Amino acid sequence: MDILNRIEQLIKQKGWSIYKLSLEAGVTNSTLTNMFSRKTLPSITTLSAICDALGITLAQFFADDNYGEVTSDDEKELLHHYRNLSSKSKTAVIDLCKNLD
Repeated sequence: MDILNRIEQLIKQKGWSIYKLSLEAGVTNSTLTNMFSRKTLPSITTLSAICDALGITLAQFFADDNYGEVTSDDEKELLHHYRNLSSKSKTAVIDLCKNLD
């Protein structure tokens, strides 16, 4: 995985600049700018701060599927409720969603 490309992808999804990310993550703009211009990897502390700012976990950051993308508050709420359903109810929700398309 190209970590810098992943960070760029995630900030693009948010519509953020590197400067906005620096403000949200509490990491200096010069640290992030140098990281991208020199193609150096962030420290685990910096990467953790970036993930926190983006509202994702480190596991989501490194996920190989699209489910690691930044999710909205509505999507998080739906997932929370879905996880608490019985297997039968989960099947019913999936069927309902398929019919809504």
